[in-house]
Amino acid sequence: MTTATTNPQTTLVHSYLFLRRAIGVIGLALPFVLILGKQLVQGGDLAGSLSDYYYTDLRDVLVGAMCAAGVFLLAYYGHDRIDNIASSVAGLGAIGLALFPTTPDHDVTAWDRTSGVLHLTFAAVFFLMLAYFCLHLFPHDGEQPAGTGVVYRVCGVAILVCLVLIALSSALRLLPEWHPALWLESVAVWAFGVAWLVKGGTLRPKSVP
Repeated sequence: MTTATTNPQTTLVHSYLFLRRAIGVIGLALPFVLILGKQLVQGGDLAGSLSDYYYTDLRDVLVGAMCAAGVFLLAYYGHDRIDNIASSVAGLGAIGLALFPTTPDHDVTAWDRTSGVLHLTFAAVFFLMLAYFCLHLFPHDGEQPAGTGVVYRVCGVAILVCLVLIALSSALRLLPEWHPALWLESVAVWAFGVAWLVKGGTLRPKSVP
């Protein structure tokens, strides 16, 4: 009777793939969980943005998901020093935007304003670094099959376009009754999730069966 042995490198790679897929699932699921969960648990109107769900009964879901994403990104090991720095910056951005909530709609204090500025700063850093991963790191690291580079670039462009449209809609106060920031943020997070899910299925080192 032959006993199967587990190659430590195989186990490590499979764990790494699982983490990539897990972060992708978080990205895809988070908008659905926040929007639908709040309607089921609390009811009422939609929040103005994903960040505004901090002030609903889904606060712990938002904070927990972003902290989980941040920890993964801090632990992510890229292909060179710049990639490692980018993933660390993205991880700090994710944790920072979770720990410093956006400015509430009413009863605003001086600390609320400070926290809101920090939240926007961390959010911008987080999403810009995610766009960097999609546009620079993933398409050029040599791991993915032919064709997936297009997926990464589309996701990266989608993130950048959403950031620009969020800034414009906020500055010009366009269609506030349609909650543009909420839907644009959701699209950006979905793009992030898709990129990481695809990446989670492409790492196939030759040394690993």
